[in-house]
Amino acid sequence: MPVLLLFILMPLIEIALFIAVGGQIGVAATLALIVLSTLAGFAILRGQQTRALAMMQGGLRVQPGTFLAEGAFRSLSGILLILPGFLTDALGLLLLFPPLQRAIVRGIGARAGVVSVRTWQQDDVVEGDYTVREPDPLGPERRLDDARH
Repeated sequence: MPVLLLFILMPLIEIALFIAVGGQIGVAATLALIVLSTLAGFAILRGQQTRALAMMQGGLRVQPGTFLAEGAFRSLSGILLILPGFLTDALGLLLLFPPLQRAIVRGIGARAGVVSVRTWQQDDVVEGDYTVREPDPLGPERRLDDARH
């Protein structure tokens, strides 16, 4: 239900912002801002492609998880900038800030379970084992016996 509500509210918010911004700066300037943000989105996506190719050819000199997270944020940011609208542009620009990216990754990591898999193969048989570590539902910040509270 929240996703459906998002798809209903988002266009209404964007239309209201178009009217408000267009009334303040004029129609031509509003359209110019939308075109410029679209071009910026395409530039970010093209730059991300170039960056990914350079990283793969030169070998990963950063942690793969960091590279993937930064790439995902840049790609999502580029897509949001391509979509017409001021709210999506603002969200796309916000996702380019590394402190916000780190906060989002920490928030997701605190709620995610970790699965590690190890496989090996002999002839036609592939064997493996795995472990699943679930996050502590009562992390240190939520425990009653925490000395910090």
